[in-house]
Amino acid sequence: MSSLSLEIMELLGMSLGIEKSLFKEFFEENESIMRLNYYPPCQKPELTLGMGPHYDPTSLTILHQHCVGGLQVFGGNKWHSINTNFNTFVVNIGDTFMALSNGRYKSCLHRAVVSNTTPRKSLVFFLCPNKDKVVRPPTELVDSNKPRIYPDFTWPTLLEFTQKHYRPDMNTLHAFSNWLQHNSTQA
Repeated sequence: MSSLSLEIMELLGMSLGIEKSLFKEFFEENESIMRLNYYPPCQKPELTLGMGPHYDPTSLTILHQHCVGGLQVFGGNKWHSINTNFNTFVVNIGDTFMALSNGRYKSCLHRAVVSNTTPRKSLVFFLCPNKDKVVRPPTELVDSNKPRIYPDFTWPTLLEFTQKHYRPDMNTLHAFSNWLQHNSTQA
């Protein structure tokens, strides 16, 4: 999964008009996470969510859904179900890459819903930078027309914020930026 994510990072760099190896090299040493999700059937699925609406705080999410769908993405002011295909992966941009791209790529708002008859399983790979890497956009993505949006940070700092101070949701990166700025003025 790490190799696949590094290839995707090359493509993202190319799409932004920067050196294609820049993001790949940034993520070669990484602190990635692999997680297996299990959502049991629910008698009244309309009354519950497997995971509420949120953006992933990580850089890139690669998801494999088993046979039962449940991933929904938000676009055009409504939720869209993502069909399952055992031979495919779903790729989401997360908050860390949104900051790294200076907002040119946006995090993907999504949620997981449950089935009333069948358990749902998914395997998720989250690409995260190495703990000592400073997340800041390349200079090619910052200019007078597109100034810096987010402060510099490291992945462990964002992870700590989402584990101890704030549950990831639709405003995580904004709340994190404010938290960083508040803490830097306190120091």
